[in-house]
Amino acid sequence: MQVIIFDNAQDVAESAAEWVAELVNKKPNPVLGLATGSTPISLYSALVNKYKADQISFKQTTTFNLDEYLGIEETNKQSYRHFMNENLFDHVDIDKDKTFLPTCNQGENPRKQGLAYEDKIADAGGIDLQILGIGANGHIGFNEPTSSLASRTRIKTLSQQTLNDNSRLFAADEFQPTLAMTMGIATILDARYVLLMATGKNKAKAVKDMVSGALSAACPASALQQHENAVILLDKEAASELEDQEYYVWANMQNQKVNKEFGLYHNY
Repeated sequence: MQVIIFDNAQDVAESAAEWVAELVNKKPNPVLGLATGSTPISLYSALVNKYKADQISFKQTTTFNLDEYLGIEETNKQSYRHFMNENLFDHVDIDKDKTFLPTCNQGENPRKQGLAYEDKIADAGGIDLQILGIGANGHIGFNEPTSSLASRTRIKTLSQQTLNDNSRLFAADEFQPTLAMTMGIATILDARYVLLMATGKNKAKAVKDMVSGALSAACPASALQQHENAVILLDKEAASELEDQEYYVWANMQNQKVNKEFGLYHNY
């Protein structure tokens, strides 16, 4: 696990954008795993700016989102399809027919929909780079605490903490879904690279549990300890409870020398 600590949230976003840009610009037909929530918005803004500056093109890119609320129409402003269109897809040259979310409409069997989503990922050749955020309770995607580390795309009941954290996005009289479809932890771990962004003091404990705590379903993000190519981008506040911060800074300085000569990825 490579932990990189930045001064502020904007630097986290700019670094994440560099990881995405190098993959998309260098690999034919790249496959990105995308996340929603407040943290990735600054990443998508940085990518849109790169596109407008002719520094990146998404014409050959396929994307798979982590999750989507159950039974929600894509035209609903609370849907993650709407979120992705508003923050990224509508502003770059991506083919929307190659952008996928784990949808499950009213009357569809979520178990069958989960299996179908896994098949789509496999047919695309697997995910090259999976973008992640982390919940204050340690969730990745909507894999809440106690989720199986071997889980695949499926229906999940959202925890009360997640519902409370997301309630700010819903009006008082607006329906807030309690069920969602999400990639499983094993699906996430199948990605060739994982890039997790975390900013803010409220994520500090979850970050500490993920990086240096026990490998446990109590903190689903701790499963990234098992990933060969997990990169954790943090601002100082999110990193504030980590021990050995000086080592992470030192290690990143050494890694930058290698990256400058050989690039961010070792197999592209």
